[in-house]
Amino acid sequence: MLRFMLRSSLLALVATPVLLVGCGRDVARNTVAPATDLPSSAINRTADPDHMRGGFGLARVKFVHASPDAPAVDIRVGWRKAAEDLAFPQDTRYLRLLPGWRDIKVNVANTRTTVIAARLKLRPRMNYSVFAVNTVANLEPLVLTDDLTRPAAGKAHVRFIHLSPDAPAVDIAVQGGPVVFPNKSFKDYTPFTPLPAGTYDLEVRLAGTDQVVLPLPGIMLEAGKIYTVFAKGLVGGTGEQALGAQIIVNSVDRNRWEQVADAEGAVEDLR
Repeated sequence: MLRFMLRSSLLALVATPVLLVGCGRDVARNTVAPATDLPSSAINRTADPDHMRGGFGLARVKFVHASPDAPAVDIRVGWRKAAEDLAFPQDTRYLRLLPGWRDIKVNVANTRTTVIAARLKLRPRMNYSVFAVNTVANLEPLVLTDDLTRPAAGKAHVRFIHLSPDAPAVDIAVQGGPVVFPNKSFKDYTPFTPLPAGTYDLEVRLAGTDQVVLPLPGIMLEAGKIYTVFAKGLVGGTGEQALGAQIIVNSVDRNRWEQVADAEGAVEDLR
């Protein structure tokens, strides 16, 4: 009965069109990548009215290493090191930053070799995920706005992102059942979507077929939490580079917006 209810809920979901940003980098020819502006019109913006009250008026940014053959990286925001030795497929916590234009650099870990350099315009009290995607020879940023609106009682929010560079377009489906999110190509993503909390058996199929290329059994969604599930790795890859899925918990401690007394921590994050 529970499985029937979950499948019925999944059938009611609708994916929205995608908006992608970034520019390719050939590391062999471009060991120090030039800065690239990411204009506000190029960033998928989703309003988060629950985050528009009180607090410092900061932005929050999460960084995700999603390039399967790239080495570990250091990430700098301005002159501050935001992440160190971040390896595939790890992610950082949300970093609190002042709004406005911020210079982002992704360096090979423990070196000055910059493989991604970009300027990102941050809006106050908005949340962002910056993914380093594609193969190392074509490394690029994918910037998404994260809608962290609190899920309704008994619900979780989840989105899917196709981040396997050489995998074809896929459908996300209930195991042995109907397609939930059809025809997602590399760098395509779904919105954060409400689902009843529970355990889901899903599968990734070649788009338009019944051929399963990646089973996703036992996806546990806890009530009140927000998740990103992304396809990772390479077709035919082995070890860490094998085709698979990674789950990120996007939920944050919402009270941190209001912790005005935590001035020392806020200043440290802004440096």
